[in-house]
Amino acid sequence: MYTMFKHLLVPIDGSDLTDRAMTASLEFARQLGASVTGFVAEPVAAPPTPGRPPSLIRQETLEHDAMTAAHASSLLERFAGLAKEAGVPFTGHHAQVPRVDKAIVAAAESQGCDMIVMVTHGRGAFGEFLFGSQTKAVLAGSSLPLLVLH
Repeated sequence: MYTMFKHLLVPIDGSDLTDRAMTASLEFARQLGASVTGFVAEPVAAPPTPGRPPSLIRQETLEHDAMTAAHASSLLERFAGLAKEAGVPFTGHHAQVPRVDKAIVAAAESQGCDMIVMVTHGRGAFGEFLFGSQTKAVLAGSSLPLLVLH
């Protein structure tokens, strides 16, 4: 069976929609005969408050980095386990980034993905005004097809 989609990027964040993103994307990939790259984009540490001692800033940055790496690793290990059960080839990557939407697009391009699969909260216009929409930002910034699950 020929399909033009052979490698899906699936960004996850540990929110209540993460399980849906994992299971739906793996089922889709299994049907296509595609592989999945799971991606976790963690925010970089907030800029330090002026006047704080450099040693404290360094310690807080190290703690933040360790916490985000552990969070990403946990999510990607769970995703890898589900992919193995589904028989779908899987790789996982994570990065600390200032902008999640740009990191998702960059990860898809650098990993050679031909589609991005995202789950959206579907908050509506008011919710998007308050919280923004990573999905819309990815759509605007990527030339790859974007499958949005709701």
